[in-house]
Amino acid sequence: MAAFAGTEDGFKCGRDERRGMSEDAATASGDATSTGDATPVVRRAEDVEYEAVDAADGLAKGVLVDESDGAPTFAMRRFTLAPESEVPRHTNAVEHEQYVLAGEYVVGIDGQEHELSAGDSLLIPAGTVHWYRNDRDARGAFVCVVPNGDDEIDLVE
Repeated sequence: MAAFAGTEDGFKCGRDERRGMSEDAATASGDATSTGDATPVVRRAEDVEYEAVDAADGLAKGVLVDESDGAPTFAMRRFTLAPESEVPRHTNAVEHEQYVLAGEYVVGIDGQEHELSAGDSLLIPAGTVHWYRNDRDARGAFVCVVPNGDDEIDLVE
């Protein structure tokens, strides 16, 4: 477990949790994450534009932060899933980390159905067949984080 130390700017973690090495060792080995020339971005909810997702009626996507904002590694998007809508079975070339913000809906991952609600999180590895179904009367919403770059989406029959 990492030790946290208070600093002038807040808290600093003394170990790289992903590799179990000290911050100094991670930096020396070139494994430390660098933000380069990235600058902070604050985007208000009302400033996020949503677009319908072509392959799925009732699914809309808003980009919260991505590489066009200077994010060096990940894109963070917010999706809404309308009541009584479905996203067909598909795969993606990149992993997805998701956090459910609102509503209740079902996600199918590799043949297993999972009922999700606000506060739940999930990892969908690259190449994994998955789908979504909102049988409820309320809209579902989730944050989805993916690596920057291209993602190939393939619909599965």
